[in-house]
Amino acid sequence: MARLRQECPWDAQQTHRSLVQYLIEETAETVEAIEVTDHDHLCEELGDLLLQVIFHAQIASEQTPGFTVEDVARGIADKLISRHPYVFATAELPSDLHYTWEQRKAAEKGRTSALQGIPDQLSALARANKIISRVRSRRVRVTLPDEPTSVEEVGSQLLALAARAHAAGIDPDQALRDAVRDLEAKVRDAEASPGDRTPA
Repeated sequence: MARLRQECPWDAQQTHRSLVQYLIEETAETVEAIEVTDHDHLCEELGDLLLQVIFHAQIASEQTPGFTVEDVARGIADKLISRHPYVFATAELPSDLHYTWEQRKAAEKGRTSALQGIPDQLSALARANKIISRVRSRRVRVTLPDEPTSVEEVGSQLLALAARAHAAGIDPDQALRDAVRDLEAKVRDAEASPGDRTPA
């Protein structure tokens, strides 16, 4: 990659921002390979995804201040070790792994809200899912439906809702974005109130 940055005109002119489209594309292709259970294709796509990591790290290493791919690898290794003290140290295995993971992550990053660190670029559905996950794992006092369902039921109901929305002249993505904003407001209200979390 270092040689390509010096000797290939296209590679030399790339920036973190110019590569975003390829990162998104390679991620989508990796997801597709996983979903169609194509082992060889997955291996290839993981390589393409790894190239994006190496490419970004190489660009960063040319900047001041910068970092290298070794810094990236060291950072994730350190993070995995610190967040798994029951594996790499002598801590007891927590009864709620998701909750303790989120607690450690929030403490490390100094986050005071379950909403912090959720990318705005996520689709409305992915953002909704992430917020709900955070609300539950951080034990924020917001009431959410929890009736049992299945993969098939979720898929068919989402599709049916999209069809009903279209028939009614409603943009389902916009409707979901509005609902997500309402959920975010409820989370903020709950976090601002005393006793905003259930006992650990």
